[in-house]
Amino acid sequence: MSNHLPGRLGNPDMTILEDPRLDARIREVMAATAGIIPPIEPPPPGDYEAALAYCTAFEEFNEATHPMQFDAIPDLDSVVRRTETIQGIDGNDITLYIHEPAERDGPAACVVHTHGGGMVMMTAADPMFVRLRDSLANEGVVVVGVEFRNGGGKLGNHPFPAGLNDCVSAVRWTHENRSALDIRSITISGESGGGNLSIATTLHTLRQGRIQVDGVYAFCPYISGAYGAPPPNLLSLTENDGYMLECSMMAMLVGVYDPTGEHANNPLAWPLTASPDDLAGLPPHLITVNELDPLRDEGLEYYRMLSRAGVSAVARTVHGTPHAGDLSFPDVTPDIYAETVRSVAGFAKSLPPAGA
Repeated sequence: MSNHLPGRLGNPDMTILEDPRLDARIREVMAATAGIIPPIEPPPPGDYEAALAYCTAFEEFNEATHPMQFDAIPDLDSVVRRTETIQGIDGNDITLYIHEPAERDGPAACVVHTHGGGMVMMTAADPMFVRLRDSLANEGVVVVGVEFRNGGGKLGNHPFPAGLNDCVSAVRWTHENRSALDIRSITISGESGGGNLSIATTLHTLRQGRIQVDGVYAFCPYISGAYGAPPPNLLSLTENDGYMLECSMMAMLVGVYDPTGEHANNPLAWPLTASPDDLAGLPPHLITVNELDPLRDEGLEYYRMLSRAGVSAVARTVHGTPHAGDLSFPDVTPDIYAETVRSVAGFAKSLPPAGA
């Protein structure tokens, strides 16, 4: 291969720390923490019980850093937090974390947030997501964080469509409580697996004939499911393989979300398999991706699919960053983090009021 090609396309042995495109500040912190990749060997795809054990070990590794991350969250007098417990469409209880501006002049834009974790691990109560909700509320946005059921981990084991159904339930509750929440519009947003769920929830509401969100802001969406044999049109799966995420690990997690593989071509599980007819009639989307992310090209391909289907869509690439890197290093790259928060808030605020 030519060494003029980026990443592992030019050098199959390149690591993210050696890639000259990586933001120098992120490189420094990643080098100091061994790349922020948990030292847990993922099992091969197909071993469901071993994959569940991996999800549990991954969560435990991450939770060891939570006290430090919580200490770093700014104390904002401008934000008020509360929780609601609602009943989902499957009859289960769902916790919603609501972060609101302490003061507002009128109805606010709302963001329903579906957290990352490949739909199989991590929680809405994790510090990264608490901080993001605070940051958005500080910009004058009401944020509803959804504690959906995971395919694995401590909120598992609930394969597809359990987590999706919980997100659909949260959107329905938010829509039905627009007046009580004093909100003018609803954006659904999430990163990685949460990006999948934000897109899939919107597709679900369209199929039901009742769009209940006014816009979608999906970060680095994890939406192809094609990680065991990356297709040639998704070159970033090869170019950036091992840059925080490995295709082999993602292929294993696909089996946690859909253990039988029967939903491999279901757009509600893997939105990149959607047809033009599935997409027609969707609300405006903003798809944001990271330059050094294996998932970069599937997010961009979904953006192109939306555009071809006549959906208002904008794509944004955050250069120099790995997977979700514009959200993961708020104190290392505060300028990138602040710009991303402004982008989400600005998109949400730009949407016309429901019914306008």
